[in-house]
Amino acid sequence: MSVASVIVDVAAKQTDRAFDYAIPDKWKGIIVPGMRVVVPFGPRKVQGFVVALKEEAEVKRVKPIADLLDLTPVLTPELLEIGHWLTEKTLCFMISAFQVMLPAAMKAKYDKELSLLSKEAHEQLHEQVKPFFQSRSSLKWSEVEKTAAAPAFHRDIQKGLIEVVYVVKNKGNKKTAKGVKLNQSLEEIQQFMSELNKQAEKQKQVLSFMLNRNEEVAIKEIAEGLQITSAPIKALINKGLLAETEIEIYRDPYQDRYFTPSQPFQLTDEQAEAIAPILHDIEENLHDVFLMYGVTGSGKTEVYLQSIDQVLKKGKEAIMLVPEISLTPQMVKRFKERFGSKVAVLHSGLSTGEKYDEWRKIQRKEVSVVVGARSAVFAPFENLGLLIIDEEHETSYKQEENPRYHARDVAIYRGQHHQCPVILGSATPTLESFARAQKGVYKLLTLKQRMNKSSMPSVDIVDMREELRSGNRSMFSTMLFEKMKDRLEKGEQIVLFLNKRGHSSFVMCRDCGYVPTCEHCEISLTYHRYQNKLKCHYCGHEEHVHTDCPECHSEHIRFFGSGTQKVEEELTKVLPEARVVRMDVDTTSRKGAHEKLLNKFASGEAQILLGTQMIAKGLDFPNVTLVGVLTADTMLNLPDFRASEKTFQLLTQVSGRAGRHKLPGEVVIQTYTPEHYSIQLASQHDYDAFYKQEMEIRKMHKYPPFFYLALVTVSHENIAKVVSVTDKISQYLSQKLSPQTTILGPVASPIAKIKDRYRYQCMLKYKLEPSLIPLLKYILERYQAEMQKENLTITIDLNPHSMM
Repeated sequence: MSVASVIVDVAAKQTDRAFDYAIPDKWKGIIVPGMRVVVPFGPRKVQGFVVALKEEAEVKRVKPIADLLDLTPVLTPELLEIGHWLTEKTLCFMISAFQVMLPAAMKAKYDKELSLLSKEAHEQLHEQVKPFFQSRSSLKWSEVEKTAAAPAFHRDIQKGLIEVVYVVKNKGNKKTAKGVKLNQSLEEIQQFMSELNKQAEKQKQVLSFMLNRNEEVAIKEIAEGLQITSAPIKALINKGLLAETEIEIYRDPYQDRYFTPSQPFQLTDEQAEAIAPILHDIEENLHDVFLMYGVTGSGKTEVYLQSIDQVLKKGKEAIMLVPEISLTPQMVKRFKERFGSKVAVLHSGLSTGEKYDEWRKIQRKEVSVVVGARSAVFAPFENLGLLIIDEEHETSYKQEENPRYHARDVAIYRGQHHQCPVILGSATPTLESFARAQKGVYKLLTLKQRMNKSSMPSVDIVDMREELRSGNRSMFSTMLFEKMKDRLEKGEQIVLFLNKRGHSSFVMCRDCGYVPTCEHCEISLTYHRYQNKLKCHYCGHEEHVHTDCPECHSEHIRFFGSGTQKVEEELTKVLPEARVVRMDVDTTSRKGAHEKLLNKFASGEAQILLGTQMIAKGLDFPNVTLVGVLTADTMLNLPDFRASEKTFQLLTQVSGRAGRHKLPGEVVIQTYTPEHYSIQLASQHDYDAFYKQEMEIRKMHKYPPFFYLALVTVSHENIAKVVSVTDKISQYLSQKLSPQTTILGPVASPIAKIKDRYRYQCMLKYKLEPSLIPLLKYILERYQAEMQKENLTITIDLNPHSMM
């Protein structure tokens, strides 16, 4: 008997292991590890992943596999292995690890169908149920669940008259089009063509077109190519010369775009020096992790492109990760221009169908380069020659829900597996990566010069407290305003950066200090001018804006903070002649909006680009000579030990948008804390000094890279329950772990309540704790029953990036 070990799609502790199923004879030799199957599990059918095959089952009676979802494995042996590694590394369920590797279209949808057990049963059905089965023996549960007949259906199911069948639906539909192929031998077709009369000239054209191609062709393509209707094609089908087929066509997000092929640039001496050890590793099949530390505008992308070129020449494949928000059309364009149709692109701006098609191109080995956001690190390549993580300091490389992996760790793990180099690139590397490079764990490659020797932009820091004292209440300091006017007169472009989204942060009563907060989460509501509503960014709760204060009924209730919409309004008041492109979550939520707005700016239709985080990276516009940072310190006030590092990185990245080409650039940073070292050092473009100072602070307070962190968060509707569970966990850990480990907490999380659930956390700072993972696993097992029955949630984040 052949048996398959299957991981089933039920995310719970009890099911987090492989179950054995018999392989029916018809699929023997076809089913292999990595395929998705449908298996009976309890009363229902669920999707599962085959992880191994064996001769004998461990139990006497095994159920057979019900259905096969794939004809070729969707997970390679390497990805199956990564799945096992992820469960250890992030303490997630096996099923979550496998699903994160696949596009959303391949996650199963479950439909419930009701079928009548026998004709005799029809007579005994409830009066309300009978009409549903008048002319059919089965129907979907979704048709009846909202109707008044639902209770009657439940009764008949209980009685055993109706059976509930769970159907697993695959969401990944291939897009197909009608096509044709030749249905006769070459001689027969040529003879037929010679016998055709003059009236059938078009049929003749179709046949010669098909003979030239000698493959399946879409009907639409023939009609367009020959500029005819589909009538002659149909006539040939009826005569049996052509046969109808279904052709799969890819949904290509870039089909309407033409990319001009580009040639590699001549490298500068510095770039040539940086690329040499990478090319050596590619040639010799060696695995090293390189940290490419290059100032903004130093031409890191060209080094990536030429390294990938070398990999492709060896017949291997490459993965290039870019942060989600900077998957700017510019980056895609550079890759498509250099490597043409060899590139697949994966990011959240694509539709489910487009993502599925791009993924299938990779799986079918039709492409050899993937450019994508975090999850592209799992691209099903089997012959990798290089992995690159651009802007490696970006927090979007860390997934904040299960499995809580970091793309950098997965890339290095795959690099070891394939014995190939991994490049981490950044102008402002994370302290952890830079410390590893200093210790020689990573190899450091430095690019200190900008391309075409343009100098780094000069930076001015403006103290906004002084501006207020001198009577300037606008968002723009006198200096920034003067410089903006100057640039507009010269016909140059300006980038204005704001550290948040929304119209203005929150609403406050100036008389009593009341701030409206969300009733389900402990967080102030954000004002959205566009809909004139207050919204909670955590649970989506909305309410209308108050005209007077609910507490003291004063009319002095005002908006505080400034959002992009508000800045845009002020700009039109003070610089009415300037055309502004605003980029934030609201203006870019529609598909392709990103690209349209950037193209508008690139073509010079607008002089000012105003935006949030998403404009800080990877943009390269020759005409931008001024960058204004309106609020440098909004991040400094967050309860996060990385606040200074993130501020330094952001300011450096934004400043790097100015003066990248022939025209010199200037940057104006507006702040209320001008003396803060991260703002001072960012203005001097001095990463090394920042690294030194920040490392001292981290060492003193026992933070990474000197210590590892683990964050345990507990949430529940009842606050007493949360406090007692968190307390028990932290006491248990403090008894079991070494005295060198610090345990902070239990304390309320910075956002103490989300969606009516209270949140408490305890944080561990440790150096060497071999028993930590087993202890944390034990905690999850110990509370498993309560997590299922009482809706308790315990999340463990090893290496947390967000402390909120």
